[in-house]
Amino acid sequence: MKKETADTELTPENFTGLKVEAPQEVAVGLPAVISSAKHVFGAMNVGRGMKALLNLNQKDGFDCPSCAWPDPDDERSAIAEYCENGAKAVAEEATTKRLTAEFFAQHSIKQLGAWSDYELSQEGRIAQPMYKPKEATHYQLIEWEEAFGKIAQHLNRLNSPNEAIFYTSGRTSNEAAFLYQLFVREYGTNNLPDCSNMCHESSGVALNETLGIGKGSVKLEDLYIADLIIIAGQNPGTNHPRMLTALEKAKKNGAKILSVNPLHETGLVAYSNPQTALGLLGGKTSLSDLFLQVRLNGDVPLFKAILKLMYDTEQQRGGVFDWEFIREKTEGVEELLEDLKTCDVAQLSKDCGLTIDEMNEAAELVISSQKIIVCWAMGLTQHKNAVDNIREVVNLLLLKGSIGKQGAGTCPVRGHSNVQGDRTMGIWEEPPKAFLDSLKKQFGFEPPRQHGYNTVDAIKAMHEGKATVFFAMGGNFLSATPDTVYTAKALRNCSLTAHVSTKLNRSHLVTGQEALILPCLGRTDKDIKNGKVQFVSVENSMGVVHQSKGKLQPVSDQLLSEPDIVRRLANATLGTKSKVNWDKLLLNYDHIREAIEKTIPGFERYNERVRILGGFYLPNGARDGNFKTSIGKARFSVNHYVPFKLSDKEYLMMTIRSHDQFNTTIYGLNDRYRGIYNERRVVLMNEKDIEKAGLKAGTVVDLYNFYGGVEREAPRFIVVPYSIPERCIATYFPETNTLVPIDSFADRSMTPTSKTVVVEIKKSVKKE
Repeated sequence: MKKETADTELTPENFTGLKVEAPQEVAVGLPAVISSAKHVFGAMNVGRGMKALLNLNQKDGFDCPSCAWPDPDDERSAIAEYCENGAKAVAEEATTKRLTAEFFAQHSIKQLGAWSDYELSQEGRIAQPMYKPKEATHYQLIEWEEAFGKIAQHLNRLNSPNEAIFYTSGRTSNEAAFLYQLFVREYGTNNLPDCSNMCHESSGVALNETLGIGKGSVKLEDLYIADLIIIAGQNPGTNHPRMLTALEKAKKNGAKILSVNPLHETGLVAYSNPQTALGLLGGKTSLSDLFLQVRLNGDVPLFKAILKLMYDTEQQRGGVFDWEFIREKTEGVEELLEDLKTCDVAQLSKDCGLTIDEMNEAAELVISSQKIIVCWAMGLTQHKNAVDNIREVVNLLLLKGSIGKQGAGTCPVRGHSNVQGDRTMGIWEEPPKAFLDSLKKQFGFEPPRQHGYNTVDAIKAMHEGKATVFFAMGGNFLSATPDTVYTAKALRNCSLTAHVSTKLNRSHLVTGQEALILPCLGRTDKDIKNGKVQFVSVENSMGVVHQSKGKLQPVSDQLLSEPDIVRRLANATLGTKSKVNWDKLLLNYDHIREAIEKTIPGFERYNERVRILGGFYLPNGARDGNFKTSIGKARFSVNHYVPFKLSDKEYLMMTIRSHDQFNTTIYGLNDRYRGIYNERRVVLMNEKDIEKAGLKAGTVVDLYNFYGGVEREAPRFIVVPYSIPERCIATYFPETNTLVPIDSFADRSMTPTSKTVVVEIKKSVKKE
């Protein structure tokens, strides 16, 4: 068996002092306010901190650099239109701590590799462009023009443009993303993997197949008037806290909430609204009417059971299905109903780990509701059958006629703040023909037509030496991707790795032969071009495009905006061969938006409409009941699943975030809602499993995955008893990404299966 040797430069193994308490029963409230203040005013002075917070998510301010939850179209708090996570993200970005060449001279790359992700993030903003020459042990200062010259030299000596990878994080603005994909395609490749490949790609595939648009169909106000909101595989209290305010409004208006999750997350139990005096004093709103603690990857059998019970009730008394909607707007219901006839609720109940009574209660909530919204996140999208998970959700909504009307529809909740906008702008390795034709018409060059590498394919290409230049527009690629040891080897195979970044992260420490760190402006930073303050635009989870204007003085005069980085990169690489007037586009960002308007449908009068405070909605066929599939109707689907068969020594592992974390950014070492403090190297286990395995709370264990004949190890984790289904465990990422196999991914979307990793647990033999 091949063994991937663990590397402490990738995931340092030091413990930091575990403390465990009972999980909290109420989310947000005064503790969130205190935590927000500590983070913000610990990173900058009071004046700068207040200016940042007072402009965060305001209509004339800057968009939160954290999640993509939409801002209210109408009323917004003038002093606190943000959540704890947003405040932490602003503290990270707007900090006045700086990393200069002196820091990098004092610390070698190897030394920094021994630091934790949290320690790396606390050092401050990168203030100058840095370069690591071949064989060098340290980064050193480099001038911007020299840096672009080096990238151009590497790109122009490749045998094919397809030997270069251009990755994108979901925080990149519409303007930067459009320019980036324009440069990459004029350079000659569609190798544009992005973070969508690792999170909501399964949603996009499933929704495009069934509804004709790869985005959600609801607006924020739809949540306020829904009869039933189903939240599956999502933890809004930690990952999208402002969603709790919408759920509170929904509850006050009579909505029921059904939550589906392997963990009983605090944010779905009760909420104390910190914008009310009652909330600050501890008053709370109970949220979930029914909680289903589903077994990992039990979503298809769960939803099939609900559909079967709906079908049986329809047969008995009618009135369950919206037959008028089904006949007029859909196709394929007969095949679905034939499949449901064969389903056995008792077996489905066993497969998903729930009782028949729980199934009946869930089905009754659906049956008695007319306006249903289903919200989901990574808990549905990161499985081998992830696309089927979402297609089953669509089946439920279609049977009820709960798409294309107010208070009903699909709601995939995005993580990164502009990941949806980046895809709209063309960041995609499989661009539609119409989009490429439009680029050709507007800019006069022939875009490549061959599909490029997605994230998994890109890693494999670098690992095999088929791609040797890696350029990342934001993000922390190594920590975000699966199979860490494999991915690290892929990056080290490159002749050049270059990262556009604001803060130091682990991807800067696992490099190609040469490496560059290109420091950029963040959302909070004032961006001035030709004496005029510029703004960018973003698209939220519900399809609203709005402006974001930085308000703070940048911490260094050596920072470039992302659009300017693309301009300089394009000029250096393409030179006079380019048919794009890059310099003109950067005179004023209005010119970029004019180019977007001419290229992408839905952006008519872009500069005019984006200046309307609050922005504008993009067209959405599913929202309007106009399903733009190849048949012009919504599609039902028949979905199957194969239950995991585990040996006595195997468990199903899912990777999760802590409360002091957003994606790969670690804000602190506490997971307050789950009662876990000052430690990230933990494994949450069912108490029965702990006893059967001969372990106990506090035992140090090593985790192993053997997929594909490769031994992958994540050493030194502390066992923590927790309420989780038997044979299921939970660990934080990126610490256990090393266990997620590069070849284990969702059918059709190729999203890594980070929520269903088969592992073995062994007592650690390593010394403390």
